[in-house]
Amino acid sequence: MDNQQSQIPKDFFKQFKSKADFQSFFTDLYKQGVEEMLKGELDEHLGYEKHSREGHNTGNSRNGSYPKKVKTESLGDLVLNIPRDRKSDFEPQLIAKGQRMSDKLEEAIIGMYSRGMTTSDISEQVKEAYGVDVSEGTVSNVTNKVIEHVKEWQNRPLESVYFTVWMDGIVLKVRQGGKYINKCIYLVIGLKKDGLKEVLGMWMAETESASFWMSVLTDLKVRGVEDILIACTDNLKGFTDAIKGVFPQTVTQLCIVHQIRNSCKYVVWKDRKSFCADLKNVYTAPNKDAAQQALSAFAAKWEAKYKHAIVSWKTNWENLTSYFEFPMEIRKIIYTTNTIENVNRGIRKYVKTKVQFTDDMAAQKAVYLALVNIEKKWNATLQNWGLILHQFLTIFENRCRL
Repeated sequence: MDNQQSQIPKDFFKQFKSKADFQSFFTDLYKQGVEEMLKGELDEHLGYEKHSREGHNTGNSRNGSYPKKVKTESLGDLVLNIPRDRKSDFEPQLIAKGQRMSDKLEEAIIGMYSRGMTTSDISEQVKEAYGVDVSEGTVSNVTNKVIEHVKEWQNRPLESVYFTVWMDGIVLKVRQGGKYINKCIYLVIGLKKDGLKEVLGMWMAETESASFWMSVLTDLKVRGVEDILIACTDNLKGFTDAIKGVFPQTVTQLCIVHQIRNSCKYVVWKDRKSFCADLKNVYTAPNKDAAQQALSAFAAKWEAKYKHAIVSWKTNWENLTSYFEFPMEIRKIIYTTNTIENVNRGIRKYVKTKVQFTDDMAAQKAVYLALVNIEKKWNATLQNWGLILHQFLTIFENRCRL
């Protein structure tokens, strides 16, 4: 890049008297680049370059061009000279019939952005791949189109019943009031009656509370959700109270894995192996009564030394042990929020180059595009879905119908 910049004469930009002059120059340059790509497509279609002897007596040749007015998202209307052949069977791919000129480039730009590339990286890649100069500002304008898709996606109708939902959040650095602060994008993933998963939506907030979760759950209800059979969460602040107000029949299950991690925070390293072995007897018990007995034995041994760890289990006991009410196959999918943690890891993978976001819109845009890529892989039902489905229909026979 430095070498390219050094080749630009110092007085190059003096020719532009205003921003409009520069925009006009940029538009002409962009137009020329696209027209050259169209000529390259025609060369490939005919099988020979212009003025080449290989074209003699081939039965087809160039036949001038025709003007076509096309709309672009970032540069407005442009009139392009579209090359044609004498047989009239040349159909350019860059500007297909009924397609806007920028569709191909915009799709490429959005695709690169969704995979974590920065605007500067995309600008360089487009230059290399298409021979077209696209500024970082133009890249940002193109990707801003995604916001309309986000709004449509966030407001789309949902299914009436979800067998299970998992809820958790991912924390990102977002600029607000002149400084970068932590904001959380909360996600809700639902398990549908066909055994497939679906991201129901995302909601951004600085803090969580019962009123926040009430608004999220109300949003789901307004969009068509009538019932949630089981809700699996980390110990989200205010969630348990909120869900009882919107979906009173829902069974809530706190994530056992999170609870174990939180308990271990209080334990010194030399005790941790023994502590975890004793704790395993609690959450792997065959039933709730056995788990209660294991917890009593666990507390008798460790409570004097690690009171806070034990109190946490006792305080959250009812919501930690809901999974004991279900068969093993259902237990495996509800005792942990691994489903949504895997999604969060996927999002981190896609946004790892974007350490900080300029505003809420930029963060939501990046997370949405990451989710689109992640959901493309959700094309198979859960393992043993036939058996799990039968279990759900049997246990909740009055609340779910196929």
